Amino acid sequence: MHQHPDIMALREHSEQAAVSPAAQGVEALSVLSGLYLAASPWIVGFNGFSTLTVNNLITGLALTVLAVGFGSAYERTHGMSWAAAGIGAWTIIAPWAVAGNVDTTSTIVSNVIVGAVALVCALTMAGMGATRRR
Repeated sequence: MHQHPDIMALREHSEQAAVSPAAQGVEALSVLSGLYLAASPWIVGFNGFSTLTVNNLITGLALTVLAVGFGSAYERTHGMSWAAAGIGAWTIIAPWAVAGNVDTTSTIVSNVIVGAVALVCALTMAGMGATRRR
């Protein structure tokens, strides 16, 4: 079955999408966004807010793992870009949603910016996958 012409054509299209400079740029930006999100409590200085610190660390590492997967096996992982979009959306609302009073200016600005970047990157990757399938 793995030699079927339709499957081989789909893999070829996915491979072309993965090696394009735009896809590689989006992937790199997604990886950097995930790493920044994981480290942001210490970079921005809100590591005293334990709930948001743990949230950002876990979601940042998850986003990084997803983004690395996009580059290594794009044909099997581009569908997971919707999970990355969910992480980006959650990151935007997290300062207001996690327990405790953590919605300070620095936490809001940091999370909204990195969440928006992650969301745009994820939607771009999903769009590249949908465009290549047509």
